[in-house]
Amino acid sequence: MKIAKYSANGNDFVIFHDNKKKQRTELAKTLCHRQEGIGADGLIVIVPHAEYDFEWEFYNSDGSHADMCGNGSRACAHYAYNNKLAPAKMHFMTAAGVIGAQVSENTPKSAMVESELTPPEIIETDIEFNEHNWWLINTGVPHLVRYTKSIEMFDIEEARELRYVYNANVNIMYVENGNLRVRTYERGVEDETLACGTGMSACFYRAYKEGKVQNNIEVYPTSGDTLYLGVNEKTITFKGRVKKTFETEWEV
Repeated sequence: MKIAKYSANGNDFVIFHDNKKKQRTELAKTLCHRQEGIGADGLIVIVPHAEYDFEWEFYNSDGSHADMCGNGSRACAHYAYNNKLAPAKMHFMTAAGVIGAQVSENTPKSAMVESELTPPEIIETDIEFNEHNWWLINTGVPHLVRYTKSIEMFDIEEARELRYVYNANVNIMYVENGNLRVRTYERGVEDETLACGTGMSACFYRAYKEGKVQNNIEVYPTSGDTLYLGVNEKTITFKGRVKKTFETEWEV
């Protein structure tokens, strides 16, 4: 079986395509293992879909399913385009709904990819924890988000506690010159990751709704890369560079 690895702003994914859907929890844990497998934040499997360009199965590194992943959606789009599974402008099905994506500035190993995420949902705005105000926003998966006075002030133990209380990912954001710096603790990975697309989107959406930032801004995750976020009539747009890291054969 041919498997590729892609990186989207520090989020890395193992990706392959197959003819049918099946349960791949154990395979995800094996492939994503940092010491004994290929090593990745998640596994993406592309399968056919009757109406859209394709459908994906998404697994976190611990083998659990996730409805949506912003960076994963961009990595997946680049893989699909590279392997002639979809045109440059595509739509595909996830457990969170239909995602639109467009590949530009493409080479076989790198591209700019923009995803149009599922419509965001503000679930709660008055969560008080450790004297901080958190919003709970679903941008395909649930995220807790709050402002911070310094992006260095990320309490991982607090994030871990909140993750289990609310069954959500946990983010802090710092407004800097009209743009955002973001750090994210991701469930399924159970640690801070270098970047999280739906997390950056949730942070941007809160800051935008409260007038802290304008539309179409830059967002900087822990990886140090630059992402471009905005809103249109129905949802959040999310753009950044995707890189193909390598391709290999794997015996199942």
